[in-house]
Amino acid sequence: MRHRKAGFKLKRDPAARKSLLRGLVTSVIEQERIITTVPKAKAAKPLVDKMITLAKRDTLHARRQAARFLETPASVKKLFDKLGVRFGQRAGGYTRIVRLGWRQGDGAEQAMLELVGSQLVKRAAERAKRKEERMKAVREGREEEPPAA
Repeated sequence: MRHRKAGFKLKRDPAARKSLLRGLVTSVIEQERIITTVPKAKAAKPLVDKMITLAKRDTLHARRQAARFLETPASVKKLFDKLGVRFGQRAGGYTRIVRLGWRQGDGAEQAMLELVGSQLVKRAAERAKRKEERMKAVREGREEEPPAA
């Protein structure tokens, strides 16, 4: 029984698990979305949220805590300069997990871990808005035409 054994082990020893999660979190912050397996995404999600919460604080101590966890200085800079500002008014829920299906090679279920409001999502929303405007114009155009008799 696994009573009171919280957390994700991911079939790794503690050092390898910490290194894997640090790499995943750094990648999410730098690229704003990654594709990985579902258990890895579920394990990394709270850590990404914690890093963004540190960025919202924007103190020297928070920067040092983030720099201690993240792997590259560029990711720390992006976290505090862009992501902390972007999520400043948001109370939580900075990431989402979207399931993508099964991987061809080994059948592992894959998921996309992405930041809410990433640019690609905004572009999709703009595309949907343009499509809706075109459909509305078509409907209005049909209403203006006299019925064919």
